[in-house]
Amino acid sequence: MPKISAASNVAQRAETQRRILTAFGELLFTQGLPGLTMTDVARHAGIGRTAVYNYYADMEELLVSYALTETEKFVGELREGLGALDNPVDQLSLYIRAQVEDLTRRHLPPGPAMAAVLSAKSFARLADHVGELNSLLQQILRNGMAQGFLPRGDVDALARLILGTLSSTASRVKSHEPGSPELEAQIAATVRFIASGAGAGFDDAGRPVVVVPPQAD
Repeated sequence: MPKISAASNVAQRAETQRRILTAFGELLFTQGLPGLTMTDVARHAGIGRTAVYNYYADMEELLVSYALTETEKFVGELREGLGALDNPVDQLSLYIRAQVEDLTRRHLPPGPAMAAVLSAKSFARLADHVGELNSLLQQILRNGMAQGFLPRGDVDALARLILGTLSSTASRVKSHEPGSPELEAQIAATVRFIASGAGAGFDDAGRPVVVVPPQAD
């Protein structure tokens, strides 16, 4: 009988876990969270129910793991994209676009619904990751104000207003087919609406312009 190396065993466990999380996400998208069971996930993943319990004790633990995995992936990709841009208004536009695109395809329930099905401890773990997104947005806004591309104001209040607008917009654009011209038009309009609402100005070519004198170093 061939020996199973530690490396191959680790790879197999990682693949099984990936299949479980993928199946869970697909089921969230097609039928939602209410009534979803570990048996459903196991069947959709093509593995035994006992195998799912080897990785996750219950649906709450599975939901948290899926949410953390999705959020970490999104934050990493967003940071990489922001790092390739110098202008804070361009960064704000990318942030808005990325958030709307993610929210339209995200299978997770909205925040209040998550709070209703998770323990306080589990919900706090998710809140820490959501806080990363808020911190990114606030840093973009601070840079924009410091460089004169945004009028100076209350960064925290502006960030909350932007995030609230993003959430409400996502619920509207979900009616459009992914990749459709209608969806792209809605996202583009949302980007310009929020950026302009934050005080950004643009020239005739759509490039960001300085709207107030930059802060002195």
